[in-house]
Amino acid sequence: MSLVGSYVALSKPLAAAFPVLLLAWMRFGIGGAAMLSWLKKPPEEPPLTGQIRALLFLQALLGNFLFTVCMIYGVSLTSATSAGVIMACIPACVALMSWFFLRERVAPRTWVAVACAVIGIGLFALSKQEHSAQASNVLESQNTSNLQWLGYALLLCASVCEAAYSVIGKKLTGALGPKRITSLINLWGFALSTPFGLYLALDFDFAAVPWGTWLLLLLYALAACMWTVWLWMTGLRAVPAAQGGVFTVLLPVSAALVGVLVLGERFTTLQLLAFGLALASVVLATLPSRLALRVGR
Repeated sequence: MSLVGSYVALSKPLAAAFPVLLLAWMRFGIGGAAMLSWLKKPPEEPPLTGQIRALLFLQALLGNFLFTVCMIYGVSLTSATSAGVIMACIPACVALMSWFFLRERVAPRTWVAVACAVIGIGLFALSKQEHSAQASNVLESQNTSNLQWLGYALLLCASVCEAAYSVIGKKLTGALGPKRITSLINLWGFALSTPFGLYLALDFDFAAVPWGTWLLLLLYALAACMWTVWLWMTGLRAVPAAQGGVFTVLLPVSAALVGVLVLGERFTTLQLLAFGLALASVVLATLPSRLALRVGR
């Protein structure tokens, strides 16, 4: 999640250089080329059943394809502040979905951790209003109200897609290895985006893209399709989905840290409070049960 937040913060030049669906298609293509050896079935792994195939497709559709599209278009119709507030519901969505679909028992301290994550990200998003009032006014003048509500709906859909990605991933780790899951859902993502990518590529001037942007695209594709997915699936093999969902709080946290360390932004008092709550949520979610009980006492 820290890597996800980092590459999201540094991927703005890519969104400006390429159409969204063309960018998605090239991302999946580069990731697929890097993971060709991961597609081979290990000898000890059972054959794919119909249920596993369906889950792989759903995870690719929701977590890879639709999340990317809904998130980028949603932000373009509203604002980054709105996105931060709405995306704060991801840990809660993961906890609810894991309880309902996976029948996981969600411990009380996990619910407290989810609440800390939601409040922390919400405070951080609201604190950004102080620094982006002018940008917000410009954005509001450009977007009509009917497009704004569509943007809010897309951001909410992106949150649900990300939560479903985590829950489905937990289900898949019981049948497949992390590398195989990573490569197969990327293959589905490439297949889903290919019709759009080919259509947009026909009229796109690839020669006009600077070499630095191509290097950024390579790093983005490897991080988004390969490294982060493998890390997430490996972690989910040992961590309940609801508990793992709390770690999505690190996405906006790391994105903000990149903004401070790389882009020269500054912390406010409200932002420091938000970060404290966000980190507290991770600590609560990862404390051993006995230690957590002592802390609670």
